Amino acid sequence: MNQLPKTKLYLFIVIFFMQSFICSYANSNINDDISQQNNDLSGLNIAITAGPTHEIIDSAKYITTKSLGKMGYAIAVAAAQRGANVTLISGPVHLAVPQGVTCINVESAAEMQKIALAEAVSNDIFIGVATVTDYRPVQAMNRKIKKTENVGGLVLQLVECVDVIASVAHLTENRPFTVGFAAETDNIEQYAQKKLVDKNLDLICANDISKANQGFTSDTNALHLFWKDGDKILPLNQKNLLADQLITEIIAQYRNKLN
Repeated sequence: MNQLPKTKLYLFIVIFFMQSFICSYANSNINDDISQQNNDLSGLNIAITAGPTHEIIDSAKYITTKSLGKMGYAIAVAAAQRGANVTLISGPVHLAVPQGVTCINVESAAEMQKIALAEAVSNDIFIGVATVTDYRPVQAMNRKIKKTENVGGLVLQLVECVDVIASVAHLTENRPFTVGFAAETDNIEQYAQKKLVDKNLDLICANDISKANQGFTSDTNALHLFWKDGDKILPLNQKNLLADQLITEIIAQYRNKLN
């Protein structure tokens, strides 16, 4: 069996240990960077609304939206993983409460508004991701409306639901940095910029729900962010990854406003 000369063997051992040390040092630095990034929101209080709301028609029926809560829950996870204290105000969804997140369950727009206003004043940032139902029946029945009672069809009188995110954004005391969402099918930029102003938001996230891979049921999404002096596109991505990118942009704008 051939053996390496002693000089080459020693050199080989030195190189091996140097490589091991360099790899260990590099991995240590990477882990430190990840640890720091995962705690860059430590001390920040963030409230998030997610999911749909239900507006009761009768004991068996309600009006709602198509939201499944995926985007809002993904944002809650991203913020919590980076060290923020996260309160999630959730409409009815079939998703598990994220680890480390305080969740408050609500059903109607009025219930969500009540909790949102109570929580907003003790949070630094408020992100309204929930797709709140636009209209509710004037009067909800406490029993089931039978078909036989309305031969030829049922006519419902509807009124507008409360605007949860606008009510938070118009707070005059202890107002948080307020972020809204605009789920649109056309004139995306125009409608988003109008909502930014009309609702008194600091930042709005617009998405085109007419596209199959960006809708409520999809696991992917793309966002166009607008604020007073600028905008930025976050291209199509998995919602969990997009959520982390969005948190980074929100924090940048939040800190810019503080300065």
